[in-house]
Amino acid sequence: MKYIVAFSRIFVGVLFIISGFIKLNDPLGFSYKLHEYFGEGVLNLPFLEPYALIISILVVVFEVVLGVFLLIGYKPKFTIYSLLAMIVFFTFLTFYSAYFDKVKDCGCFGDALKLTPWESFTKDVVLLVFILILLVGIKYIKPLFGRPVITTAIALLSFLASLSFAYYVLMHLPAIDFRAYKVGANIQEGMTVPENAAKPVQEFTWTFNVNGAEEIFVTDGSYPSVDGEYVGVESKVIDPGYEPPVVDFSIETEDEDLTEYYLEKDKLIMIVMYNLATAEPDGVAKLKAFSDKALKNGYTVIGLSASGAAEKEQFKASHKLNFDFYLCDEKALKTVVRASPGIVKLEKGTVVQKAHWNDIEKIKL
Repeated sequence: MKYIVAFSRIFVGVLFIISGFIKLNDPLGFSYKLHEYFGEGVLNLPFLEPYALIISILVVVFEVVLGVFLLIGYKPKFTIYSLLAMIVFFTFLTFYSAYFDKVKDCGCFGDALKLTPWESFTKDVVLLVFILILLVGIKYIKPLFGRPVITTAIALLSFLASLSFAYYVLMHLPAIDFRAYKVGANIQEGMTVPENAAKPVQEFTWTFNVNGAEEIFVTDGSYPSVDGEYVGVESKVIDPGYEPPVVDFSIETEDEDLTEYYLEKDKLIMIVMYNLATAEPDGVAKLKAFSDKALKNGYTVIGLSASGAAEKEQFKASHKLNFDFYLCDEKALKTVVRASPGIVKLEKGTVVQKAHWNDIEKIKL
């Protein structure tokens, strides 16, 4: 039992640290995922949506420090019961998401590793088993260091370091960018579907009234040859097939799609604000001087937002901006850059540099 507990301790501790650190690298991204869970279509807890970012930071910091606590043997009872409470909650969440097909990706490992809802649920069940082993064998969990002061110091430092790192990436950008819009990525290539890519597989469940009784027929999409009255059909995606890394990205007006036109530009600056009403005022104040300098240096400057046309025009006029705003999906813009406003410099569709508005001066023009 002692060796099983030792293995479980290392396995759970390391996995919690890795999972927590990946989310800690991008707490804003995790908060967007919590928004999905809190929405009316999932858990129906809209009153929590304004606090999604605070909750995301607390959860991921707690996740990392619990992993550290377990490895160093700091307060075993508190640590294991906290781990148990957290994994029970996440197991419920992933099961609910998977069974009712609510959220397609749990965000357990951020953008570094995408898991289907059922894969996430399976992962949580495995972790639950290992944590229960730790609970049963709690007497075998001893501090890693002989002196309590060392263990306490490491525990405190892990908490402060995690909190500091979260603050840093929020004030700048994620230290590691796992998304399809990272520096060096080409957006056009990311939207391309290879000719030999796997096609989606769907299952269609047809209902017919045959001789006064309803009967079910399942096909891959073809209309069944049935001597009866059609009642209805339901479709289900069995395998989504190949999905390109970049989806829903566009540069549009109300009348025209200009995505390809702008992504062919040699020197393009995209100023991203998914919602003009919630853009950071301190960041917006920097846009006039920055965009004027970029235009003077031969760059094409455009704004991207999911806000309405009238709001865009009013925003442009009130801030005396000399570039136009175009339409793009809000979720896509949140993925492009974790800042509002955020700056993306491209050359023929390839991301050359990205910056948080706090670092707007670092964009090389």
